[in-house]
Amino acid sequence: MDATVERNGPEWTLIFIRDLGHPPERVWTALTDPAEIDRWAPFAADRPLTATGDVTLTVVDGDQRTDTAGTVLTAEAPRLLEHTWGEDRLRWELEPTPAGTRLTLRHTSANPGVEAMVAAGWHLCAGVLGALLDGRPVPVIRGRDALDHGWVELRDAYAKQFTRAERQS
Repeated sequence: MDATVERNGPEWTLIFIRDLGHPPERVWTALTDPAEIDRWAPFAADRPLTATGDVTLTVVDGDQRTDTAGTVLTAEAPRLLEHTWGEDRLRWELEPTPAGTRLTLRHTSANPGVEAMVAAGWHLCAGVLGALLDGRPVPVIRGRDALDHGWVELRDAYAKQFTRAERQS
């Protein structure tokens, strides 16, 4: 599984890496364009994430929508996007590779005990993102819908992986 957790006092950072067979410019558009974000992410954005400043990220779960304040902190196309999502900080790093792009998400939070849940959610979202970039349209998976797509099994597998890694350190 392609995620690790680093701890720094009460904060933790999930480091989630995915190789995508598309150039950074294409991945950047998927990360910053509201129409594309809405097709793969756990939230919708009220504006493009291509410039610094405030943004509203709306968490979507079926018919329920919850607005969450965010701020785009860094937008350096096509290599670095950093923004807040409520109290969490998301840093998206795009590195060109011979086959496309290595996408690294660093999701930092002080919310204890949810690391494996967050990893499972991003795992599903990244799968949808990859399929969309590959031209295989699939429905967005977020909220309770994730339960029908292996979220529980992913959460449990990540929890075991993170526990094992902590014991070894």
